[in-house]
Amino acid sequence: MIANALLASNGRAVIVAMDHARTFGVIEGLERPDRVIEEVIRAGADGIMTTFGVLKQYRSLIADRVPVIMRLDGGPSQYREDWLAYTEWALLHSIEDAVKLGAKGVVVMAFLGGEVELETFKIVARVASACMDAGLPLMVEALPCPTERIPSVKDSRAMASAARIAFEHGADLVKTYYTGSVEGFRLVTEHCPVPVLIAGGTRTNTVEDALTAAYESMCAGGSGVVFGRNIWQSENPAGMVYALRQIVHEGASVDQALQVAGLVPAS
Repeated sequence: MIANALLASNGRAVIVAMDHARTFGVIEGLERPDRVIEEVIRAGADGIMTTFGVLKQYRSLIADRVPVIMRLDGGPSQYREDWLAYTEWALLHSIEDAVKLGAKGVVVMAFLGGEVELETFKIVARVASACMDAGLPLMVEALPCPTERIPSVKDSRAMASAARIAFEHGADLVKTYYTGSVEGFRLVTEHCPVPVLIAGGTRTNTVEDALTAAYESMCAGGSGVVFGRNIWQSENPAGMVYALRQIVHEGASVDQALQVAGLVPAS
């Protein structure tokens, strides 16, 4: 299975997302991408998802250490439009760019229900074909958008539909939000024939909240996490990576992961 190029030998992965500055510009925690890269790799991250610019600048730091997934698409910055409410979206880089920079996979968006829905589907289909020729796995970040037909972006049926449609257009892996319940997320994984990993979204209120989402998604058949702000905006990024590894790879509970990673004192 081509997705295995981005997953550990057990078919799971803890991937660190570092593509946020392409939208936000200045963002806390990513001031020095090189420091984040070094810290999370040493902590045991299975992969990094990032931008053309970061990979171009720091590819020598990442080379042959962990797989890198490069984002190919994008839309307006936060200074023009809000997340999940885009009126424009485009393919900005090519598979050839990714190969030249040593990426082992690529990622694009699929926005369900939003104004740019069809354009993102076209991009997924086009990139899926190019990935097949290049032998690269395609991750699709499939997200419902708030619309009249989708009152909640965490609705399990909408999330499951987003993941399934991403698969139908060629995704080898799907990244999407956690629905908030094991039962709801199981609907997502049961209807998606390829591995599903959860996004971290905005930074959670507590470390326990982030780890609970990871744990429950695994209980529902998930294949891991693609977390950004909940890692590099945390007080202990290395500890967060290690705790997530305990949950994703070792089947640890949230409490066990917290203790083993040293994020809370052992009782």
